[in-house]
Amino acid sequence: MEPNLRRTVKLIAAGTIVWLLAGTAFLVAGSDTKYVWTCVCGAALGVFGIRYTIRRASRSGL
Repeated sequence: MEPNLRRTVKLIAAGTIVWLLAGTAFLVAGSDTKYVWTCVCGAALGVFGIRYTIRRASRSGL
């Protein structure tokens, strides 16, 4: 993996982890379900972003 690609994947992974931690905190605190689902969607988009970034890099030859 190219260093720039590795850095991008790390950044997306960090954001995904933050969404998961926030979702866990909202679950523990007993918050509204809309906040929990927002975190779930954010984490899911993060996973999608990681897959998309790696796939796009491999198709472009990086």
